[in-house]
Amino acid sequence: MLPIAHIETPYGSKFGVPRQAGLVECTCRLVFEPPYRVPEALRGLEEFDYLWLLWHFHRTERDDWSPTVRPPRLGGNRRVGVFATRSPFRPNPIGLSAVRLLAVETTPDLGPVLLLSGADLMDGTPILDIKPYIPYTDAHPDARSGFAPEAPETVLRVADPDGYLALIPADLRQALEKTLALDPRPHYQHDPARTYGLAFAGHEVRFRVAGDVLTIAEVSVKKC
Repeated sequence: MLPIAHIETPYGSKFGVPRQAGLVECTCRLVFEPPYRVPEALRGLEEFDYLWLLWHFHRTERDDWSPTVRPPRLGGNRRVGVFATRSPFRPNPIGLSAVRLLAVETTPDLGPVLLLSGADLMDGTPILDIKPYIPYTDAHPDARSGFAPEAPETVLRVADPDGYLALIPADLRQALEKTLALDPRPHYQHDPARTYGLAFAGHEVRFRVAGDVLTIAEVSVKKC
């Protein structure tokens, strides 16, 4: 299989990417590869509110795999079967995300481009396929959901005493705050003296966490 497109998001690294689609309403673009920049292939797509994206875990692919993994929702301490999780470390590194379709735009240089919201993908992720989300068959609100029965709550209060958020584009600040409030740290790391770095919208966002308060320590333009 060959990628049909790639996605452009503010998340420049795996660290900090929302752990599920829809947790952070962050606008992004899906750009088709040249052979698939065919408007006819998208005819009727604008009639759907949500899409399924099938994509490649291109930054986590490896030769071996483990039958069990430690999901973050379980604190990274309990092992469950890989097929009972959405872990990227799978025999076939394929991801699946339901995202909101905001618009289908036509550009002179890239052809049709999809404007999306709620993606849980890092910048540059290869897209393998797109399918419409159909509520009457895809939505099962009363279904059991194992160890993840509810959406994760905002767990941290974001403090920005030095006004660093002003350096982030205005239309992305709220998405960054929500990303930080959901606590992007690995569940086994809770050192209040440690400074973490998150690549977001071309910037390096550095922060520390003490108790339930995340303090932004620095925001700088990320070096290539």
